[in-house]
Amino acid sequence: MKKILIVDDAAFMRMSLKTMLERNEFIIVGEAENGMMAIQKYKELSPDIVTMDITMPEMNGIEALRQIRAYDKEAKVVMITAMGQDAMVKEAVLNGAKGFIVKPFKEEMIIKVLVKL
Repeated sequence: MKKILIVDDAAFMRMSLKTMLERNEFIIVGEAENGMMAIQKYKELSPDIVTMDITMPEMNGIEALRQIRAYDKEAKVVMITAMGQDAMVKEAVLNGAKGFIVKPFKEEMIIKVLVKL
């Protein structure tokens, strides 16, 4: 059973990810709506995997990824990105992202990516 931290500024996205993941026996240990909260929750909850939206207010997903990886170089962070964010995808990979999920996504795609981690 993998523990997941869901990070997305849109409540409906967090909700739909949570539903999909719980249906597939992942445990949701927490949610965050921006990068600042993601770092704080990561330190508090020690999740196995973080699903991280790239575009968020206050601190974007790439900066949060950087700081989480600086805190824990073993951190497994999967970026969730909208179509056409190729430059950001590249930057996230360089900063240690373990995978990508492109919106709009299908449940089986997410599960496939997370099961491998």
